[in-house]
Amino acid sequence: MADVTIDPMKATRNETWIEHAMQGLADAGYQKGAARRAVVECLGRQACAVTALEIEEEIRQGDTAAGRASIYRTLEQLEELSLVHRLEMGTGTASYEAAEPGGEHHHHLVCDRCGRVVPFQDDGLERAIKGLSRRSRFEVSEHDVTLHGLCERCAA
Repeated sequence: MADVTIDPMKATRNETWIEHAMQGLADAGYQKGAARRAVVECLGRQACAVTALEIEEEIRQGDTAAGRASIYRTLEQLEELSLVHRLEMGTGTASYEAAEPGGEHHHHLVCDRCGRVVPFQDDGLERAIKGLSRRSRFEVSEHDVTLHGLCERCAA
C-alpha cells in the first residue's frame, strides 16, 4: 500500500497549466476574454475535478462576471483541445479537471452518501492497467478509475 497516495483537496494555483491552456486556446483561434480566463484560472486552482456550477460559484465570488453559457462554452472548448478531462463519476453531473501536459493524472474515490470526491494515485493500479493492455493487446489511450463507496465520515 506504500505506493498509494491520497491527495487532500487543496487548491493551489497551477500557473504552468493556466498559461498552457490560455496558449492552447489562442493557438486554436479563441480570443482572450475575461470570462474565458476566469474559467481557466479557476480550473488551474483546483486539486481535483469540479462541476460547471462549482466553477460558476467560485467565479461569482471574484471580480469577474461570467455567465453560465460562457462557462459551458469555455469548458467545451477546453475539452475539445484536450486541455481538460470531462469526467462522469456517477453523480449525474459532469466534472472537469485540468489535463496536465505531461499526462500526469489521478483517479477518484466518490462517497455515495455525501458526494465527497477524493483524488488518489496508485502506482500499482497504473502498472496493472499497463499489464492488462499488453495481455489483451488493446492499446489503452487513456483511462479514469472512479471507485464508489462511503467516506470515513459517512461510514462512521
